[in-house]
Amino acid sequence: MSTVLVVEDSAPQREMIIGLLQEKGLTVLAATNGNEALECVKQAVPHLVITDVVMPVMNGYELIRELRKPNASTVNVPILVCSSKGEPFDEQWAKRQGATDYIVKPFEPEQLIEKVTALLKS
Repeated sequence: MSTVLVVEDSAPQREMIIGLLQEKGLTVLAATNGNEALECVKQAVPHLVITDVVMPVMNGYELIRELRKPNASTVNVPILVCSSKGEPFDEQWAKRQGATDYIVKPFEPEQLIEKVTALLKS
């Protein structure tokens, strides 16, 4: 069974994503910011990380850079950025930071599940 770490500071968004993933039989870990996410990763390395960009304490880009450090246990874990920033530049910037894929909020549940399924197979 695959484990997904959801990093989202908005409780309604976080719970919606968690619900969608659990419906598909995935194990879900949750964090409200990048620092909490890094603590979760110390306990269990996920198969996929889904992260927001704008969060308190440590934003999504800082988190991605930490997850991609050469000695990190997550250096090869796919990262899906889930953001309300929908300009092409935003997606390009996220990928330059080390994100694997990008989805714009609001999204259809099927879009998220398609991306998650593809990333877990990669």
